[in-house]
Amino acid sequence: MITAALAFAGVAMLINMAPGPDTLLVVRTSVTQSRQGGLAAALGIITGCMGWGIATAVGLTALLTASHLAYDMLRICGAAYLAHLGATALWRSRKPADPEPAEQTTDPASRLAAFRVGMGTNLLNPKAGVFYMSLIPQFVPQGAQMFSTTLLFTAIDVIELAAWYWLLSGAASALSERIQRPAFRRRLEQITGVAFFGFAATLLTDHS
Repeated sequence: MITAALAFAGVAMLINMAPGPDTLLVVRTSVTQSRQGGLAAALGIITGCMGWGIATAVGLTALLTASHLAYDMLRICGAAYLAHLGATALWRSRKPADPEPAEQTTDPASRLAAFRVGMGTNLLNPKAGVFYMSLIPQFVPQGAQMFSTTLLFTAIDVIELAAWYWLLSGAASALSERIQRPAFRRRLEQITGVAFFGFAATLLTDHS
């Protein structure tokens, strides 16, 4: 079991570090709303991953591959949500950026909103569910109990994500503090807005 867990941890870390909408959201929120906002978004993403892991353990994510209708419905909703995030980012880029983002760190409403966005981005992405359902069984040792092993591997993935997002949010926030120009944050909103639209288009055209 230890060998299988270590192998899964290595593969999962490589996948977790790959650029995607979740990573982009943490970076963007850390820059525009400070590190606390980025960590709140990360917590929402991690909560979504825990939900996918539990769903995998009880067999619910099998519906995503067994039912094309269920997969397509979630895929379309996810694409629409990413497009909404992209449009919101582009709209914000039209406004003057707040030169004092640190003031937002004490705003619970902003952190709660970041948490909801993070969780929504993850839960509305059917690829996240397919990731758990397709990857975890490959590392479950023969004879191991599927339910408990799935939860163990989910815990490993969540711990890795927490560590990765902690480092990522810190780096993004530090960069924002060094570059205080409002134009930098406006340009970041523009880049992330276009990127979210790109992720939405990719998800919308995915028929796997």
